[in-house]
Amino acid sequence: MVMDMRGRKHALLVLEDGTNYEGISFGADGEFFGEVCFNTSMAGYQEILTDPSYAGQMVNMTHPLIGNYGVNDQDFESSRIYMGGFIVRESSRRLSNWRASGDLDGFLVKNGIVGLEGIDTRALTRHIRTRGAMEAALSSTDLDRESLLAKLEKAPGLVGRDLVKEVTISEPYVWDDVAPGSCDFEVVAFDFGIKRNILRILTGLGCRVTVVPASTTADEILAMEPDGVFLSNGPGDPAAVTYAIESIRGLIGSRPVFGICLGHQLLGLALGGQTYKLKFGHRGANQPVMHKATGRVEITAQNHGFAVDTESLAGCEFGEIELTHWNLNDNTSEGMRCNGAGAFSVQYHPEASPGPHDSRYLFADFLDLMKGWRQGIYGTEH
Repeated sequence: MVMDMRGRKHALLVLEDGTNYEGISFGADGEFFGEVCFNTSMAGYQEILTDPSYAGQMVNMTHPLIGNYGVNDQDFESSRIYMGGFIVRESSRRLSNWRASGDLDGFLVKNGIVGLEGIDTRALTRHIRTRGAMEAALSSTDLDRESLLAKLEKAPGLVGRDLVKEVTISEPYVWDDVAPGSCDFEVVAFDFGIKRNILRILTGLGCRVTVVPASTTADEILAMEPDGVFLSNGPGDPAAVTYAIESIRGLIGSRPVFGICLGHQLLGLALGGQTYKLKFGHRGANQPVMHKATGRVEITAQNHGFAVDTESLAGCEFGEIELTHWNLNDNTSEGMRCNGAGAFSVQYHPEASPGPHDSRYLFADFLDLMKGWRQGIYGTEH
């Protein structure tokens, strides 16, 4: 066991290209093998930690001080932490928030998550931006670089891996059932790794939301007679979730469909398109996105490592696909709409917490689509 002069245990991060970073261990003892990515948010680490979309990954925070407001019982996006490792420049042990019920270190310990601090997180970020996303090993129990590289070679990668099955529910449930008479729409939401704030917003807008497992078939959903179908965020390679693509394809044109993040990618695949892996992904609460219809730039929260190839959607059998949003950093697709089929989606997180509220209108668009479906028409020109 390697300790520093203050008696703190060391931990080691080794990237697949052999680059390594040695720092201080916090959180739980152990090791994790998965893709290392970075998030540029200055706050919201509790929401990031509990976002199921990070399954199979470890997250490097670019903001230098993390943990200063602790953790609380209200800001969970799911029931637990799904990522495997957490990397920060400095982990604060001093809490300054009246809502805090515990600290970051204890939260990681409770969830069995390995933490690393005391490294140059911005240097790590620059390395990933230059070389691209890569697999990595993070350990507080094995500090031998060659040993970790050997273990990493045997670990599963992200491409071609279905991580949705590891985060989805096993049985349907109704989220915060609304009082009789106050429900305007019945919505069925696929749980590919759904964030709670999405459910809070839909319920707040008058929707009764039934959350179903990712493996639910189109026939099973149509038998529930919903007014609309929501496709949630989630982790991993969208092309590997073949059962969900098949179900979505069976729903297109039958009910209004709204997808976010992984839901956007799965809708693109169901429409006959293709997806591809980004060089280093988009993760943070400050991604600029252009909204084609208004010319406005939305500052968005994002968390994805794959993108939809919009050119592959040419000649879609369900009708013309309109690119509605694109990323101003790299011009990748951030939104699309198939008006003839009553389906639309965005790559970013309009429900984001943390994040700005520039994109909340998308939930109103979904309500408009469901109203139109009831009247026998599809589509709104947003």
